[in-house]
Amino acid sequence: MAAPEPGTLLPRRVAGYVVAYSGRHQIGLAALSVAVFALAALPLELQRRLVNTLVDHGSFSTVMWLAGGYAGVALAEQVLKLLLNVYRGWVAEDSVRNLRSNVSLAAERTDRTGSTEEIGAQISMMLEEAEPIGGFTGISLSEPLLQAGILVSLIGYMVMLDWRLALLGLAFFLPQTVFVPLLQAGINRRARERILVKRSISAGVVDHVVARTAGWAWARGPIGRVFTLNMGIYRRKFTLNLLMNMMHHLGVASALCLGGWQVLAGRMEVGTVVAIVGGLGKLNDPWGDLVNWAREFAVVSVKYRLFSEFVNGLSRRTT
Repeated sequence: MAAPEPGTLLPRRVAGYVVAYSGRHQIGLAALSVAVFALAALPLELQRRLVNTLVDHGSFSTVMWLAGGYAGVALAEQVLKLLLNVYRGWVAEDSVRNLRSNVSLAAERTDRTGSTEEIGAQISMMLEEAEPIGGFTGISLSEPLLQAGILVSLIGYMVMLDWRLALLGLAFFLPQTVFVPLLQAGINRRARERILVKRSISAGVVDHVVARTAGWAWARGPIGRVFTLNMGIYRRKFTLNLLMNMMHHLGVASALCLGGWQVLAGRMEVGTVVAIVGGLGKLNDPWGDLVNWAREFAVVSVKYRLFSEFVNGLSRRTT
């Protein structure tokens, strides 16, 4: 599908815009994501073997090879992540430029007939709203693919080592399927209202400049409303982070307790406990990133819908 040129009608949904504008680049980003998560479990296996070698008083040459292999895998992973992040950044910035061009062309066509509300919305869209939408374009496919791939790789590896210990640690992720959607829904509602309030502020500024009215008393109400909405978002966002971190640490503590008991009873290697606890520790970041991506997708979907409706409305009016 060809990328939409500035001035044409935008797709109705953000997923349609991502596919239309950067479909080919999403394939490249997906390939790099697969390469990164393919290495996710390898450092844990190298750590497990190294710890068991030390506990069993193995040869130093084996320790050296394992440590060198660990360093090589870590370097390869970081280089791939660098390429992925730079590529994401380019796709995101190019998308922001495209969205701003769409707004500027629509504004140019209606600059003599547009109301102050429309002009205010155009200012808000060009300066603020295009940025998060374009930024999401860079991570729209590669981020969930990367983080889900890491999760599957790590969980599969831990289950292979000891399924009972792995499942005990993973059980503490289940409550998050309940409280994450509930808190996120509240964040989404406030994000949508915040966009509309900010547009009204931009329109008020334009009105104030054009009419040269005295005083800014009119702005106190909307500014206070933005503050209230932001604080509501902060409370829910950081409460969500707190609950997710607590579930993670409870899972690690449970795995340490059961794993330690198994080691003392002679039924498990120390390296296995280290690898599973390390795996649970590495799960927290991709799981948190996946939740953050879902949160951003929900918020950006709202922003993009308002963005595309406004731009398409202006484009239809001038055709």
